[in-house]
Amino acid sequence: MNKIKIMETCLRDGHQSLMATRLTTAEMLPIIEKLDNVGYHSLEMWGGATFDAALRFLNEDPWERLREIKKRVKNTKLQMLLRGQNLLGYRNYPDDIVERFVKKSIQNGIDIVRIFDALNDVRNLQTACEATKKYGGHAQLAMSYTISPVHTIEYFKNLALEMQEIGADSVAIKDMSGILLPEVAYKLVKELKSVLRVPVEVHTHATAGLASMTYIKAVEAGADIIDTAISPLSGGTSQPATESIVRAFQGTERETGFDLELLKEIAEYFKPIRAKYLQEGILNPQALMTEPSIVEYQLPGGMLSNFLSQLKMQKAENRYEDVLREIPRVRKDLGYPPLVTPLSQMVGTQAIFNILTGQRYKLIPNEIKNYVRGLYGKSPVPISDEIKKTIIFDEEVFTGRPADKLAPEYDKMVEETRDFARSEEDVLSYALFPQVAKDFLIKKYENE
Repeated sequence: MNKIKIMETCLRDGHQSLMATRLTTAEMLPIIEKLDNVGYHSLEMWGGATFDAALRFLNEDPWERLREIKKRVKNTKLQMLLRGQNLLGYRNYPDDIVERFVKKSIQNGIDIVRIFDALNDVRNLQTACEATKKYGGHAQLAMSYTISPVHTIEYFKNLALEMQEIGADSVAIKDMSGILLPEVAYKLVKELKSVLRVPVEVHTHATAGLASMTYIKAVEAGADIIDTAISPLSGGTSQPATESIVRAFQGTERETGFDLELLKEIAEYFKPIRAKYLQEGILNPQALMTEPSIVEYQLPGGMLSNFLSQLKMQKAENRYEDVLREIPRVRKDLGYPPLVTPLSQMVGTQAIFNILTGQRYKLIPNEIKNYVRGLYGKSPVPISDEIKKTIIFDEEVFTGRPADKLAPEYDKMVEETRDFARSEEDVLSYALFPQVAKDFLIKKYENE
């Protein structure tokens, strides 16, 4: 057995999970060289919500962050998270935008692209996977882990084989809610290692209090890589602490060989930053709590607090438990989609509507209609005719690859941004977040 490899998430998922992705580039840069000297397999530092948050809240150019970090990293691969055909936005983008975005990400410094689809519909991963390989990146395809009558070990094994078939350089188990139980992790990893030729990475969250145990069992079963966060940005809705996991494997055949003194210095650097965000209320102490019942509701941690505030605004916080109980029902009606962006938000919103109107499916968001129409991809289990009728009446359901319905868009974006974009990266930022990027870019260049 080789040493266990570790991906460090503090520059992306760590702060995304705990404090709405508010870490600034200026807060990251002073510690990059130390992070680079630890011996991590990779540093996850881009993708997910970092792109949107940088433009929308931090008045920063996400492409510049990537270039600045790349300049300082000599030994470690840089990794990003990509939502397949959704890229970093919330809709499907045409193939020409997907390909150019992946190409530019790699040219600006990304080495590993972790690509997932909310429905595990492999057709939605294909374009991003091909582009990653074409431009010299490592395409890691990730299975959105969820629990349902259909999501068996057999289901995930077949899915992983399909991913390997379309060109995955590695496969990740992406447990976005922290609901992967230790024993299941052991069996699943064992099964995957017996049939795959490519490495297996395991990603989970500490929300339910299971994550460290899950990692121990996954590593025992032969997992190649696991994801952790340096201690000040770990725990709760983030990942288990890097230092604790490193200690847990000391003296075993899979030990990391990391220098705990160096990790301590990195942790010391982040402590005052965490304190600042706690004081400002951006890091809600709630996010650091353990929530064991998440395993029943399967919601990504950040969504629970989101729901509470939505219900507060409606003066209906007393209905919180009702909404939580309604979520699994809606999910069953919709063919058991994994609860990950954007589907977690869609299922959650529908559950709130069902409870607050007192009548199921009286109010239906447009996104739910499009999902039932087949515009997001194939649901894990076919949706019953009765539910289809309730939601879209007698409309035809589309069964092809959703992006096949989309015309190329890049040239149109170049036209629309003629007055304020200076680079292909600027055009792509606009393609993903038109209004936010436009405002940002106009401001960015007005003084030049």
